[in-house]
Amino acid sequence: MERYRVWVAVLLGLVLIAGFGGCKKKGASNEVYIPGGLGGLDPIGWDDDLAMIGPRGVIGATQENMFPPVYFQFDSSNIDPEGRSVLEQVAETLRMNPRYGVIVEGHCCETGSREYNLGLGERRAQAARAYLIGLGVDAARIQTQSYGQEKPAALGSDEVSLRLNRRAEFVLYE
Repeated sequence: MERYRVWVAVLLGLVLIAGFGGCKKKGASNEVYIPGGLGGLDPIGWDDDLAMIGPRGVIGATQENMFPPVYFQFDSSNIDPEGRSVLEQVAETLRMNPRYGVIVEGHCCETGSREYNLGLGERRAQAARAYLIGLGVDAARIQTQSYGQEKPAALGSDEVSLRLNRRAEFVLYE
């Protein structure tokens, strides 16, 4: 998976460099409709409701910030109303872009053993997957991956850092 992320970063850089040398074509086959934009991102040169997506990710956005994360309470995989709102945005994007699927990545804070956190990360990813399926997304288009505590969003042991690490993130793929 790390090799994949390195290639994504390299491809993203190349696409950005190439993208600045020409004009964006309206209606190009690699445009993806993102309802409501990119969760607060305002990339320069993009239409309000369109994001350019290449074979491995959104141009100008990292895979981790295309959609906001769904956050969880301590030792929980229950999805709160704010998380349901994010999942509805992911589901709408997938409905409008049938060529794409999503990987739901489950993460945990550092509390607990590595093995326990891998299991909790999987339960979080599976809960998000089940909710997306309930919203009408084909199960075959949703993969899950648990990272447990291995990829923290925030370093530190304070409550804010721990809270930011209890999350599910979404990576679109073609």
